[in-house]
Amino acid sequence: MPVVLSLQDAYKRYGGQQLLRGASCALTDDQKIGLIGRNGAGKSTLCRILLGEEELDAGEVIRSKKLRLGYLRQHDPFLEGETVMGFLTRDSGQPDWRCGEIAWQFALADSMLDKPVRELSGGWQTRVKLAALLLHDPNLLILDEPTNFLDLRTQMLLEHFLRAFRGGCLIVSHDRSFLMKTCTHTLEASRGELTMYPGNVESYLANVDERREHDMRVNAATLAKRKQLETFIAKNRANANTASQARNKAKQLERLELVEVTGDEARVAFSFPNIEPRRGPAVRTENVAIGYPDRQVAEDIRIEIEHGSRVGIVGDNGQGKTTFLRTLCGSLEPVAGEIKWGFGCEMGVYAQHVYTSLNADKTVMEYLEYEAAVDRTTQQIKDIAGSFLFSGDAINKKIKVLSGGERARLVMAGLLLQKHNVLMLDEPGNHLDVETVEALADALERYKGTVIFTSHDRHFMQRVATDVIEVREGRVVIYPASYDDYVYRVQREIDEGLRSEAAAHGVADNNAADRKANARADRDAQKRLKNVERKIAKLDGDRKEANEQLLKVTDAKEAQKLHARVAEITTELESLEHEWLELYEASEGA
Repeated sequence: MPVVLSLQDAYKRYGGQQLLRGASCALTDDQKIGLIGRNGAGKSTLCRILLGEEELDAGEVIRSKKLRLGYLRQHDPFLEGETVMGFLTRDSGQPDWRCGEIAWQFALADSMLDKPVRELSGGWQTRVKLAALLLHDPNLLILDEPTNFLDLRTQMLLEHFLRAFRGGCLIVSHDRSFLMKTCTHTLEASRGELTMYPGNVESYLANVDERREHDMRVNAATLAKRKQLETFIAKNRANANTASQARNKAKQLERLELVEVTGDEARVAFSFPNIEPRRGPAVRTENVAIGYPDRQVAEDIRIEIEHGSRVGIVGDNGQGKTTFLRTLCGSLEPVAGEIKWGFGCEMGVYAQHVYTSLNADKTVMEYLEYEAAVDRTTQQIKDIAGSFLFSGDAINKKIKVLSGGERARLVMAGLLLQKHNVLMLDEPGNHLDVETVEALADALERYKGTVIFTSHDRHFMQRVATDVIEVREGRVVIYPASYDDYVYRVQREIDEGLRSEAAAHGVADNNAADRKANARADRDAQKRLKNVERKIAKLDGDRKEANEQLLKVTDAKEAQKLHARVAEITTELESLEHEWLELYEASEGA
């Protein structure tokens, strides 16, 4: 696994904030790495530095001669009126047959290749960009928030692409489920440093918590031993018979050192206002049609949402999720029919792009004072601001200097300063870091009111949604099963579609000899699969045993050895799990 791009002793400052402080990292051509860190930790800046779009204040970016760097462009690279095929051939310089071959991997059917790219939805345009990316044959990809605003179906296709991609990846994402399915390593950006961990984001979070707890236990044992030695020395150093023992104990005391325990970074911690739980329907629609003067999006909508439920609205981009949500909250009039809200419903709304239209010249405090209910005191406003990490001088910052994530947090803080019993949230997790999204999910689970929301974050949806409404092909209906079932159905549709496209492009084998060879290969693959499963089970047991020993050991050196052993086992497990996944997908697609 040769290193193709690395950062050495890097320093980067923005104003008074030190984003990189002697940071180093190495990217290889076969590791898939998830880059995580709090908003403002410098993740996007690091990507721009690696891409050569920004300079370091000090340090070095080293690029191998073998590096073929690719990145998913966020801007619109298409010419006016340019078709999908026209863009792919122009951008890549490849013949149309090769472009078509790559396009079908992203479910871009032959009928779509002659359509103007700009007439497609954002999700389909992203698929076109991904096809163009693959046509350049990169061996390292840098993807900054690739899932923002992508629907579930496009996210799954992107996951297929990244798992099958033979090169390395550096992926910035706040979507924990996406990182779990695509990345084998985790790179943490924190306090100006970059730290690589073997394992996916869940393993990283578990490892960090375990190490912190263990180090605290070691320190507690060390402090107890220190107190014991100090007591012995105080009692015996003046006694001629025990003075030499006291001196020996003093030497032992000097050798006792505490393990440095890295303190937690500031975390968002909040709750939505306590409200009186209500019963019965919160809202009912009667023969409603939604849309705009020039087009109708959906009709004959007959749904009922109960008080206290948390309803996730799902569907592909362009199907009308946001249109339906806007119609429910009254910012868009229904084309036909009637929407009836229950008595006493007080609605709070978080719109998808609201933080881009805030008054840039207002301060954080001025915005929150304007949003707060009349009975809120200045101290209550400051308390809620502090819970969203706007404390001290930060409360007097102008909105125009806030990042996208900080503005999103500010709007969410404003919601908490009013007492709503119904929350309408359109993509509330976009631009929030992993920790803030988790805090939001915790708060919504405790909330006694009604929540109606959209989100492309599967982990967030799985945690929060108690009910699901699907918007699809001109219909809006209560989905009859759970969100997990909906995800399974979409995944199955994608798998079947990819197999059909593969068959249509002549990828499937058609003669008996090929089928016989495939059957033989499938039996061999099943054997390898079972063998890998046995190895994984054994290593999993070894890791569990090592972790149990870590909970008991107090000697720092022994603990270090056990940490190294756990890391070694984790690395081997990740490799085996990746091999298992490839074998499993091969057997499923056979």
